[in-house]
Amino acid sequence: MRKGSFELYVGCALVLALLAVATVSIFYTPYPINGIDAEVRSMPPSPAHIAGTDNLGRDIFSRLMAGTRFTLLVALSTVTASSLAGSILGLTSGYFGGIFDEIIMRTVDALTSFPSILTALVVVTVLDWGKLTIIVALVIMFTPSFTRIVRMGALKYRDAEFIQSCRVQGCSTPRILLLHIYPNVLPLLFPSIIVGLSNAILAESSMSYLGLGIQPPTPSWGWMLSEAQSMVFKSPWYAACTGTTIVLAVVGFNCLGEGLRKLSENRSL
Repeated sequence: MRKGSFELYVGCALVLALLAVATVSIFYTPYPINGIDAEVRSMPPSPAHIAGTDNLGRDIFSRLMAGTRFTLLVALSTVTASSLAGSILGLTSGYFGGIFDEIIMRTVDALTSFPSILTALVVVTVLDWGKLTIIVALVIMFTPSFTRIVRMGALKYRDAEFIQSCRVQGCSTPRILLLHIYPNVLPLLFPSIIVGLSNAILAESSMSYLGLGIQPPTPSWGWMLSEAQSMVFKSPWYAACTGTTIVLAVVGFNCLGEGLRKLSENRSL
């Protein structure tokens, strides 16, 4: 088996399963995600409710399905926006250098000097933009890491022979950046984007657990885990199912990112 193949297979299987669940939940869940039934409150797993029910009689499996959709939406939005912002800042910093590099990197250093979760908490507390607030907070939290990666690639290629040849031929700076440098940086960036999805899922779940992420009644893995904490002895299946779902999502994206990184290293040898 080639180096990284096992992680790649495991990651692909888990991520595809998550995407399938998220897609299916748009059209179908076994029960209404906010349907309350007092007669089946705190029921353990059974054929009728395979993950049991919570203290309000809501089907946990249905809510986990819907939570997959909302959590992945936040994670994908966060990583897409932060990777684009990091790419623009990193290319500008690495290619032009000088005052641009100083301003951008000192700002990045200032952001990373504080614990990332603390930065996100401050942003969520200060802003009041509804559902967009958690995404904005996580974008600010994740952009510095992508900026550093892209800057490193831009520094590596800006004086390469093929870039100098492009300058001699009269290529514009945007063309050099977008068509010649950035495509060579992507192999470095892409595995970090995949791993960033797992970190975004974990960060969103942490924020929701603290009550600062996706707000009820919209199902969220972090909020569901927070609810489960108060009834962990009465309904342990609630915490177990929710926690296992979060772990599988994080492991899936981490394995996929690690597998892609090792595959890229094998090809470069």
